[in-house]
Formats: sequence, C-alpha cells, structure tokens
Amino acid sequence: MTTKAAERRAVHGTGKQYWRRLGNEIRRDKWLYLLLLPGFIYFIIFKYLPMFGIVIAFENYVPYSGVLGSQWVGTKWFEYFFGFPAWTNYLANTLILSVMNILLYFPAPIILALMLNEMLNLRYKKTLQTMLYVPHFISIVIVVSITFVMFGPSGIVYKLTQQLLGHPINYMGSPDTFRWMIIGQTIWKETGWGTIIFLAALTNVDTQLYEAAMVDGAGRLRRLWHITLPAIRSTIVLMLILRMGSVLDTGYDHLILMANPLNRKVSQTLDVFVYQQGIQAGQFSYASAIGLMKSVVSVTLVLASNKVAHLLGEQGLY
Repeated sequence: MTTKAAERRAVHGTGKQYWRRLGNEIRRDKWLYLLLLPGFIYFIIFKYLPMFGIVIAFENYVPYSGVLGSQWVGTKWFEYFFGFPAWTNYLANTLILSVMNILLYFPAPIILALMLNEMLNLRYKKTLQTMLYVPHFISIVIVVSITFVMFGPSGIVYKLTQQLLGHPINYMGSPDTFRWMIIGQTIWKETGWGTIIFLAALTNVDTQLYEAAMVDGAGRLRRLWHITLPAIRSTIVLMLILRMGSVLDTGYDHLILMANPLNRKVSQTLDVFVYQQGIQAGQFSYASAIGLMKSVVSVTLVLASNKVAHLLGEQGLY
C-alpha cells in the first residue's frame, strides 16, 4: 500500500466505514440536504443536461433532423467565423464594453457599500438601501424607455444641453456616446443591488479594530484604507474573478434596444451577432459555435484569474 493510500485510509477509514459515516451525516443533516435538493435539481436540468446541445456547433444542424440526425461538419463553423472579415469589429466592441464595465461599474457597488457603511443613522440607512435596490427590479425595457424620454430629441437632458452648449448632442444616435449610455444605465440599475454582498462582508469587520484605530488618532480615511478595505479584499477578489467569467457577455437585449442605424458601428458585439445568426437568421450551428468559443474563453479567464489571485497571496475562488 502506498503512503498516500495509507494516509487516505487513515483519514477516511475503509470503504464500508466511509459510506456508513456519510450515511449517518446525511441522516443527521437531512433537512439541510433537502433544502439543497431544489438547487441541485435546477442545475442538473437547466445547466448540465443542455450541455449535450453543444454538439450542434460541430454539425450542420437541421431542426427536423434533430441533433443526432444532422450532418457532422467538424470545425467548419469556427473556420467560417474567423474567415468573416468583420469578426474583429465584433470582438473589439465586446472587449471595449467589458473593460469599461470592469473599470467603471465594478468599483461602483464597492464605493457605495463603503459609503453606506459609514452612515450612523440606521433608519435612514435602511431606507436608502431599499431605494437603491429598486432599480434592479425594473425591466431593462423600462430603463431604455426612460433613457429615450430623457435623452431623446424632446427630452429634458437634450434640451438642456442645447441651451448650455448652443448646439444639441445626439445622445441616442452618436457612436461616441453609445457606450457611455450603456455603462451609465448599468451603473444606475445594478449598483445598489451589487452592494448587498459587500455590505454583508463589512458586517464581519471587528469593531474593536475601529475603536483601537480611533484611540491611536486614525481618521475615517485611514480607518477605511487600513481596516475596512483589507477586511473585504478577499470578497472583492472573489467577485472580480467571477466577473472575468462574463467578460465576453454584454447582454444582447440591452444593446439591441439601444441600437439604431446611427450607432451600429459600436453596438455590434458578439452577443448581438449570436442573436442575429441564431434567432433571426436561423443558423443555429453557427451561433452555437460562437457561443461555445465564448464559454471556453470565459472558463480560461476564470482559471487564469484564480491562478493570479493565488500568486498574489489571495484565497481566490477555490
């Protein structure tokens, strides 16, 4: 018996002992496992079983023939995409939006959570938190409609800009303002909701550290920099790693609602391209191939980010 096998047997016991102990733990915590069951079933049905459909990325999929009856074409659709002249434009638009999202939106919930954490009036703090959560539950269709009302040719922002600058700015049609409008809508809609996890992390900060720092004469900024931020650093790193998994996801519904012929040059991303090819053009295999490439890149970025976090001394995702 090898050393590792001996150590494993010493820890877990024999096979029968291991399964007996596992059965006892399940019976002891049966209600906790029962609560886990719905989520487990959800991921099996809606996340893992649909992975079988990935095979159509390597087929000339015909709905009437089905997945198993369609013609196998190998990597045809991947080669077709990289031979498409405008694929670099779609990728560039996607990456620019993602980088802007990380640089501008990702820090917003952290900053807002730190500001809320400094509030001493609990009643006002709870009321403000509730108000900040509300935009998350508003449909993106409503958000875009509000944007059109405010920034459109008859909107108050459009008219105010015209009076201040002497000439109007086409917020809704200009390629120069399109990305800023998208990021602004995202920040307004999701920042409040994103503070939840950071506020939860802030509750674990030992208040005695603040009291000791105050005794030593540390002001609010020093307490924030030397106590609060280090306490939630692991949470920030974890959320950043998870965010790297959706770098190529820009949300086709949001972009399609905001897109028009004037800003089409910057509104065409990979998500929009997948929607156009898969839903509008009916090229399901082509759209699946692009989606599969996005998934592979996303997993790679998550693994790489987690490795970098370990090298920097952080716990990371796992």
